[in-house]
Amino acid sequence: MTIQVSFELNGMQVRAEVPAHARLLDLLRDELDHTGTKEGCGEGECGACTVLVDGRPVNSCLFPAPEVEGKKVTTIEGLLRPGHALSPVQEAFVEAGGVQCGFCTPGMIMSATALLCENDDPSEEEIRRALVGNLCRCTGYVQIVDSVKRAAAKLRKEGDR
Repeated sequence: MTIQVSFELNGMQVRAEVPAHARLLDLLRDELDHTGTKEGCGEGECGACTVLVDGRPVNSCLFPAPEVEGKKVTTIEGLLRPGHALSPVQEAFVEAGGVQCGFCTPGMIMSATALLCENDDPSEEEIRRALVGNLCRCTGYVQIVDSVKRAAAKLRKEGDR
C-alpha cells in the first residue's frame, strides 16, 4: 500500500508517493535525491540521519515517511544560503575542525542548528546535551563543541538565528 504525502522540503513544496512503511530517510535519499542525510545505524542510535521536522531534530531512520504530511522538513542541503554559501553553522564546523571524517557531520550540524535556533548562547553543557543523540566515530567531540560555540558567536554577531 502506498500513501501520497505533501510537505515542505527545504522551503519547496513536494509531493511523493511512499509505501506506508517507508522511513523518512528512504524518502529523502531514494525518492527525493537529498543524499546529505546519512544512514549510520538504522536504529536511531547514531544521529547521522538527523533532519529537522517543524524545527525539531528527528532521526529520519525512525521517522515514518507518511508522518511528514503537511510538515516542514529541513535537511543539511536546506541550510545552504543563496549562491550555495554555507550557513554560519556549516562554516563554523569547517573553521573549527568539527568535520573530522564527515560522516556524522550532517546530523551534528542539524542538531546544532536546532539548538541555536532555541538558544543563541548555549553553555558547553547545553551543547553537549543537544548533541547527545549524535555519535562521532572519530571522537572529535572537542572540535564539534568548539564548532557549535563558534557558530553561536557568528549567529549572535549577524543577528541571524
